[in-house]
Amino acid sequence: MSIKHILFPIDFSERSSTAVPFVVDMAKRHNANVTLLSIVHPHYAGGLAGSPVIDIEKLRLQAQSELGRTFRTEFGTTPVERVSLIGDPGDTIARYAQEHNVDLIMMPTHGYGVFRQLLLGSVTSKVLHDAHCPVWTDAHTGELPDQQHLALRNIMCAVDTTEDAVRVIRWAGRMAKNLATSGTAVKIRIVHAVPGMEAWPERQMDQEFEEQIRSNARQTIERMEREADLHVPICINSGTVPDVIKEEATQHGADLLIIGRGTIQGKLGRLRTHAHAIIRNSPCPVISV
Repeated sequence: MSIKHILFPIDFSERSSTAVPFVVDMAKRHNANVTLLSIVHPHYAGGLAGSPVIDIEKLRLQAQSELGRTFRTEFGTTPVERVSLIGDPGDTIARYAQEHNVDLIMMPTHGYGVFRQLLLGSVTSKVLHDAHCPVWTDAHTGELPDQQHLALRNIMCAVDTTEDAVRVIRWAGRMAKNLATSGTAVKIRIVHAVPGMEAWPERQMDQEFEEQIRSNARQTIERMEREADLHVPICINSGTVPDVIKEEATQHGADLLIIGRGTIQGKLGRLRTHAHAIIRNSPCPVISV
């Protein structure tokens, strides 16, 4: 795990501003460069079949000028590049990250109000789908991000039992080690959700069956821990994946949740199919790797 180039897409909204302290903190902890990226989305007269609006390049130059006035002091001595591009925001962010060796994309989820808590912003969803590098998202709420999470004293790593979990555990362990070298005392624990009895109607009264599932999962995760060279507490609980992870993250005061997002083309494990729901429910920022 190496974070030397952070991409921070911004749309000049309040939500972008509230993510700045987290980007600044991440960059300083890893001595990383930051690219602020603003994207001008072409608008078409008469629908997509029409022509682009006139002077789209002028709009890009205006965005570039506004970028030059944005967050001038917040990043201190951190090297910051400011780039404005034309295109579809989700596609452009993912493509820029791949072409410029970005190690981490950091962006808000734009969760506002009761209804918006049910959704992720379309741009965030597309980036999570298409990006090949880890993606940081803030807590998906209508409230301002809790800056207590900047402490990064408690990291929770949520895994399923697919072999890809080894990669996620190793990534989480390396992040914790990097934080420890910078003077932060980090606690890390692994969380795993097993199906509750309601998922097995024919075995609802069989407690031994549930205990066997838990035991099998623990043995598998312990093996993965050994393979990843990490030995930390394992929390296993029954229920839906997003609910279990939210409950454990809240109970243990997690400052950061790390999950495996995987690739959409690959075989999806139980946790990766719930990635968006986990991000929606998480009480703290999430890095999906």
